Amino acid sequence: MRPYRYEVFTVVIEKQIRNGILQERDKLPSVREIKEKYRLSTSSVQSGFEYLMIKGLVVSRPRSGYFVAAIQEENIPEGEPRHPVAIRDEVFMKNMMLTSKRTSESSSFNTAVPGNLLIPQKLILRTMQQVIREKGAALLRYYPSNGMEALRKHIAKQMRMYGCTMNPDEIIITDGALQALTIALKSVTKAGDTVAVDSPCVFSVLEVMAHLELKVIEIPVHYRSGFDTGYFRKACEENNIRTLVITPNFHNPTGIIMDDKTKKEVLDIAETHQLCIIENDMYSDLYFDEQRPHCIKSFDKKGIVMTYSSFSKTLAPGIRLGWLYAGNFYAKSERIRFTLGRTVSPFYQELVLKLLQGNSYERHLRAFRKQLNQQAVQVLDTLRNSFPEGSYFHRPQGGYSIWGQLPEHTDIQKFYQYCEKHSIHFTPGHTFSLTHTYDGHFRVVFAERITPESLILLGNAGEEAKKMIL
Repeated sequence: MRPYRYEVFTVVIEKQIRNGILQERDKLPSVREIKEKYRLSTSSVQSGFEYLMIKGLVVSRPRSGYFVAAIQEENIPEGEPRHPVAIRDEVFMKNMMLTSKRTSESSSFNTAVPGNLLIPQKLILRTMQQVIREKGAALLRYYPSNGMEALRKHIAKQMRMYGCTMNPDEIIITDGALQALTIALKSVTKAGDTVAVDSPCVFSVLEVMAHLELKVIEIPVHYRSGFDTGYFRKACEENNIRTLVITPNFHNPTGIIMDDKTKKEVLDIAETHQLCIIENDMYSDLYFDEQRPHCIKSFDKKGIVMTYSSFSKTLAPGIRLGWLYAGNFYAKSERIRFTLGRTVSPFYQELVLKLLQGNSYERHLRAFRKQLNQQAVQVLDTLRNSFPEGSYFHRPQGGYSIWGQLPEHTDIQKFYQYCEKHSIHFTPGHTFSLTHTYDGHFRVVFAERITPESLILLGNAGEEAKKMIL
């Protein structure tokens, strides 16, 4: 911006006032003197004095001229304004960081989502562009609150291929898996009710239950069968349990798969005690064997099983699209879903539908499963060969996780301090329970691309752990 002509003299006067050369009530040069000295027009000089008056530096006295104004002291507050303290749950914040903190891909073994190099970026971005070209401004409108009919039909069709019959009219599209779980829990429980969960259990599930003010009974998983049905039966006999939240296939964090006999037994116990089952089916597509395992819903004849899943574990974590098969509980679940938002992102619904309609999604899953399987073998071998004798690492048959246990007398806090210092991030076992049962355990996620550097870091952690046995 070009300077005003009067600035040739106003900047000089302003500077002299600021520096104390010109004092309060000092008379300033006249308009004629300024005009002659700086070769300005009368109007320019007058505009300059008006500018100084507006800034509070100069006052005009009729028939006397212009004088330095009295400088008013600013009433500056003693202290800076403060916002009210935001109340944070420090345990919640710490656990959230432990399950999601990421430094580099080579040292992050704690985030159970596909890493940057395993996300099918080209496929997703290309399909996004197609969706935008084809749908245009329609993506900016409301979609049905329970989700697109075509998408619900494709999900039902896909589940039918796996031996699980679902009515597409009883499927609700959700903003991710946690929203699906929240809807399912709110449809069958109220604050103060008791629910059962498989244990260890992911922090996010426990947090949802805490938010809904539910009482929790933890039912141990078994390395062989997948679930302690005897413990579950006894818990049902002694407590008024409203529902069981369970991950039967490639359980997070252990990677354990429940055999079909145990799934049927769990269903039988639930039927006997008239409680519903909320089944997490998010990891079932990530199987390493020849075929996808059955979900508990496949054996359900009385409609007591609600099943939920998400595409964030198989495509990308930023694609917040999940679904809930509500079955007998659909009417209440639909109302709850509506209160959480008018519609799920039309863009993500159209994107996932486009992927399911072709064969690109299945091709991606085949490649993804192969990569995960190879990485699971590499990580497991490194863990078993590097950590102290007496450690145990369970071989997963699918999913993302390896569940580890250090020898009983290991200084676990010292181990985590070493890992933190060297930016090696596992998820500590204590985040997976409301008790201290798993303090000596930790979860290793192999969803990032495994590199020679990754394996060296794991090996180093194992060698250090050998020095920490008390």
